[in-house]
Amino acid sequence: MTATAMVDVRGVHKSFGRLEVLRGVDLQAAAGSVTVVLGPSGSGKSTLLRAINHLEKLDRGTVSVDGELIGYRRSGGRLYELKEREVLRQRTRIGFVFQGFNLFPHLTVLENLTEAPVSALGRSRAEARATALDLLARVGLADKAGEYPRRLSGGQQQRVAIARALALEPKVLLFDEPTSALDPELVGEVLDVIRDLAAAGTTMIVVTHEIGFAREVADTVVFMDGGVVVEQGPPEAVLDHPQHERTRAFLSKVL
Repeated sequence: MTATAMVDVRGVHKSFGRLEVLRGVDLQAAAGSVTVVLGPSGSGKSTLLRAINHLEKLDRGTVSVDGELIGYRRSGGRLYELKEREVLRQRTRIGFVFQGFNLFPHLTVLENLTEAPVSALGRSRAEARATALDLLARVGLADKAGEYPRRLSGGQQQRVAIARALALEPKVLLFDEPTSALDPELVGEVLDVIRDLAAAGTTMIVVTHEIGFAREVADTVVFMDGGVVVEQGPPEAVLDHPQHERTRAFLSKVL
């Protein structure tokens, strides 16, 4: 692994029954970088994200975050799966923002942000609350702390979900199509928050169909198809001068 790689994915394979979804994926993301993953539906993008934080167990290959092997320990040249408690500890360092928000409906916005830092990190309620209020201000929702998720718009719920992921102070943030469940007029407010995180040096891997956002914010654009990385590089290279026919065909449909 290179000294600057925060996320290091090596030779990752994943099948569901006979369907091979990831077929030897390699991906490295430097600390403080934004990697945007593009590709058609069924190309393996979401499965790759879920493999990074071990929501999906690997068939072959390894994932490391900040030098730590995720989901496994190596002993005598072999890999042994970690106990669930250890995997949960590792997941606190890998924030995940889903397309469907996944907020707890019975908790207020503030409670959604404080629950994990208290239970998973052992923070005091007062400390977790202070951090949560700071994060809500950061995503423009300081006035919504006492509301329940159902009273928020989709864009507001997704911004709460981002703040909740940040509350655990993760090493990397994973976004699985964070705007796909939103009405078009709400997409911008969520992308603005992600832009601010990028400017602050947060390491992020973002699966999205927002090509304009990829062009503006990404350090690296990765194009996946058929469970493999077809092409990757700076946005101006992959989006403006794609080398592979599959990349060109995909971009011709979405640009």
